[in-house]
Amino acid sequence: MEFSLMKMILVALLTASTALLSFYGRAVFHDGIRPIMPEFIEGRMKRPELASISFGLSVGFIASVGIAFTLSTKLLNPWLLFLPTDILGVLATRAWMAALFGGAWGVAVVSGLTVVQSAFGFFPIDFIGALGELSSPVLAGFALFPILAIAYQFGWKKATFSAALVLLVRQLVELGLILPKDFKLLPEAGQLFVGTVLLVIFALMKDRGETSSIPEGESLFEERTQRIRRGLPFFAVTGALIAVVANLGYFAGSEVSIFTLKEAYNATDPAQTQSLIQQAALADFLRGIGFVPLIVTTALTTGVYGVVGLTFIFPIAYLAPNPVVAAIGGALIISLEVLLLSKLGKVLERFPSLREASDSIRTAISNVMEIALLLGSVLAVLKMGEFTGFSIFVALYALNEALGRPVIRLAASPLAAILTGLILNLLYVLQLFTPAAG
Repeated sequence: MEFSLMKMILVALLTASTALLSFYGRAVFHDGIRPIMPEFIEGRMKRPELASISFGLSVGFIASVGIAFTLSTKLLNPWLLFLPTDILGVLATRAWMAALFGGAWGVAVVSGLTVVQSAFGFFPIDFIGALGELSSPVLAGFALFPILAIAYQFGWKKATFSAALVLLVRQLVELGLILPKDFKLLPEAGQLFVGTVLLVIFALMKDRGETSSIPEGESLFEERTQRIRRGLPFFAVTGALIAVVANLGYFAGSEVSIFTLKEAYNATDPAQTQSLIQQAALADFLRGIGFVPLIVTTALTTGVYGVVGLTFIFPIAYLAPNPVVAAIGGALIISLEVLLLSKLGKVLERFPSLREASDSIRTAISNVMEIALLLGSVLAVLKMGEFTGFSIFVALYALNEALGRPVIRLAASPLAAILTGLILNLLYVLQLFTPAAG
């Protein structure tokens, strides 16, 4: 992670802003904390109790997903930045304290991880470089999640048909047979688009003629949305800051884009960089679709929104031509989301299969990413220390499984790969391991 004063200032402003959203009870990042917030807002729970619950729910994600993904990619991520500000915001007893705590966390992350990355560069075995292998299976594997989602919701026949069509589209894109020659599109992007369209079509076909009878204009949650709308200026500022740090290449919005963006920023060919950024934007857009029902429903029922909104800030930020446009786009999109919450809730009430599709998408993404990161981690440890590294990795991964997965599978593989690198370096210092030549 390269250090710069601008990065530190922007990240500190961002974490100060998200801590304030948490302090005022307007938004948090952790989906599990949002349903608890009304207990605090309505006076049935004290700040220390809520902070304790927030810490318990978040610390595992911060230590595993947050740190592991950033060390693997040199990009900041929401788990590392926003889960701690959820805790700091509710812990603070004054607004200025929340802003101070949040800003201090941003400074600590940027400066601390820069020092850690620099220290790792002096290790005799370059395991940070080897972690680049993590991204290899992610690019190809993630593009197949719509097929798995279709299988979960609509059965193996539709999934088989979809798989055949998606793989056909992939090959046609790969060979340049269905797009103009000057139009650059990664085959995985074609897979994602076609697979997601098929999933939505199947859902709409199932809902045809079975829409809800809820009267037009009626909303069960209008009073909750008013509370969120009162925080609109905070959301606009936060959305602008998120978009800027993402546009500048400091930050990745999710597990489905972070490794693709790493490849994009490391690519030497501008055309390849642009194609990979487009792929990351599409991946985060489709992931956002999968999380819309969850975020909208919890926001309407609790009066507490997400600090990154519906996550559509991320694709806008990646694709924006400069930070100024990104800031405007980020502020506008999250403001628009807040203003349209009630209408989005009504749409979800009328299309139950779309809500179910969202659940299928989230489950499929999680399973595909677990497999892809496991394979990528195996490639990384083999590069670090061949089968000695592989043996250490398997032992660590199996231990996590045997202990009941204290680290979730999504983070277990990259975290085990990082620990494998540290252990290999220790063995090298003790003259118990010698890396292969070349």
